[in-house]
Order: sequence, then C-alpha cells, then structure tokens
Amino acid sequence: MELKERIAKLRRIKNLTQAELAEKVGVTTRSIQNYELGTRVPKMDTVVKIAEVLGVDEKVLMSDDDYFVIEAHEKYGSRGKKDAEELVKNATALFAGGTISERDKALVLEAIQEAYFEAKIINKKYTPKKYRKNDDSISDKSD
Repeated sequence: MELKERIAKLRRIKNLTQAELAEKVGVTTRSIQNYELGTRVPKMDTVVKIAEVLGVDEKVLMSDDDYFVIEAHEKYGSRGKKDAEELVKNATALFAGGTISERDKALVLEAIQEAYFEAKIINKKYTPKKYRKNDDSISDKSD
C-alpha cells in the first residue's frame, strides 16, 4: 500500500472529509486531493501533521521508499522525485520472483538510496557556478 492509499484509508477510518483533514492540517482541500491521488507528494512536515491529525505515527503512513522519494523531492525538486521513484520501481523489479529476505532487500535498497544521494552531491560539484542555486554560489565566493 502506498502513501496516497494509507492517507485516504486512515482519513475514512477517522470519518473525516478531505476538507476537514485539510483544515486540521493547515493545507488546502486540493492539496489533500492531490496527496490521495498521488499527483503530489507532501513535504515531511505536512506528513507529520497529517499523522498527528489521523492519530498515527508518521512511520505508519510512510514506508522507507516514501521517505526516500520525499527526501529526494525536498532536496532536488521534481526531477529528484522522479529519479527516486524510478530507482524504487527498478529496485523493486530487481527483486521480483527472487528469494531474498526482507532484511537483505532493505539493506540493498538502503545502499542504492545512499549511492543516489552521494552521486547527487558529487554531480553538484561539477555544476558550473552560473547554474548553481544561490546558497552554493555564496559559499563558493568565500573561497
């Protein structure tokens, strides 16, 4: 079950409408609709608020894959989110039909996620200064 499905299911269990959940979380009704449709991924602080309103721990709402996708989205934008989703999909396909323990599967996925973020950091070093975000160019000027 994905994050979008867990949000919708828990909202229904609590007998809340999308509008009521949105009001309690402090977002628009359209945002909740997008989260439940899977067209948008909430930021971590929003996930925490949703979990509080629904009376569950955020770990109940999110899998390790969800954490990875949200972290990639927050750090690298929509392209990072798309890359992370593709990585998760390909890694999941890698295990299809095989016999591997859940622990080993989690370790492999964790290694792939770490490699992804390390590659992003390394690639950022080679981005020309004029294309870097402001926070990077500020630290480069002090050199």
